[in-house]
Amino acid sequence: CQFSSRGHCRLLYKDMDAREFVHHFEVWPVVLHSDVTHSCVTLKSFTQAHMVDFTDEEGYGRYLDLHDCYLKYINLKGAEKLEYITYLSSFDQLFDIPKDRKNAEYKKYLEMLLEYLQDYTDRVKPLLDQNDLYGKVLSEFEKKWENGTFPGWPKETSSALTHAGAHLDLSAFSSWEELASLGLDRLKSALMALGLKCGGQQMTESCRPHLWLLMISTVIHRDTERNKEIAFLEAQVYEYVEILGEQRQLTHENVQRKQARTGEEREEEEEEQVSESESEDEDNEIIYNPKNLPLGWDGKPIPYWLYKLHGLNINYNCEICGNYTYRGPKAFQRHFAEWRHAHGMRCLGIPNTAHFANVTQIEDAVSLWAKLKSQKASERWQPDTEEEYEDSSGNVVNKKTYEDLKRQGLL
Repeated sequence: CQFSSRGHCRLLYKDMDAREFVHHFEVWPVVLHSDVTHSCVTLKSFTQAHMVDFTDEEGYGRYLDLHDCYLKYINLKGAEKLEYITYLSSFDQLFDIPKDRKNAEYKKYLEMLLEYLQDYTDRVKPLLDQNDLYGKVLSEFEKKWENGTFPGWPKETSSALTHAGAHLDLSAFSSWEELASLGLDRLKSALMALGLKCGGQQMTESCRPHLWLLMISTVIHRDTERNKEIAFLEAQVYEYVEILGEQRQLTHENVQRKQARTGEEREEEEEEQVSESESEDEDNEIIYNPKNLPLGWDGKPIPYWLYKLHGLNINYNCEICGNYTYRGPKAFQRHFAEWRHAHGMRCLGIPNTAHFANVTQIEDAVSLWAKLKSQKASERWQPDTEEEYEDSSGNVVNKKTYEDLKRQGLL
């Protein structure tokens, strides 16, 4: 049996056969209390169930991993073939994408991107209430959509759509009366642009105009709802990108740094990250500190002789500071010039001067302040007894005597 640095017992049975293995555990029986075993198993299962998982690219929540979304984006029809580092800088600029390219595949891409951003935010910011965030984004989106100010989805006038042969943007119309004002020829070309059959004969004004208007109205509602769903997905992406702005900047810098390194340098960096994670695990272990010694710069308890040398085993209580306890004479002497003691003296209406050094009781401070005020009053200059006057004979008297002699007419 060997003991590791963490105090765990490790049994070496690599070279044992079955009989020696059984004999070994018969000689050294292991007895565990059922409650302890159950608690250990419960704690282990709880830890595994609530453990947050990150990919290697995410670096324990420091970076974003948008490789899958990047591959989905560059495979969209008509999408520009970008580098991954360029995609990181421009993936939220959805308002620059033309409206005719925002089809069903584009909607799937947005749903995939939004799902990842929501999941990543839930892992790195678990205290953020995403339900409240959803309601906030929805209310702001509804206002901008009604006003036509949402980025990438402006309202267009019908006059720009009346040229023949062009695709009719149905989001600019709200009723069939507005469509009827375009004329039958324009409606026919719009139906053909949408892939709907209009008949093989030459159409006149008597060829079922109400049927055309009904078909166009149906397409209007369907097209408007689809555009609104896509725009709302974009609004949510904008909000999450703003929340994860710091992680996005770090991701861009990390990718740029990786592209400038060789394969050997990348392997060395991965090894350093593994060693750092192991050292962090060791630092997170419970420190054995039965005497409650203060922690040093390395996060470990200071030596006991140093603890006694600085007098940290002596506690000083200050009533003026709200019965705050100070460890050691050095901290006690230093606290008289700090904010806590000064605030306590200010609450008592007493100036925090050198006269009150080493005074920790409120009663002592108040009595000393009263004594100091009486001394100052006695030392104050009194003109009635200390101001001098000279009469006509050259006699020097104080002010009170001079005034009495003057009233009696003896001067």
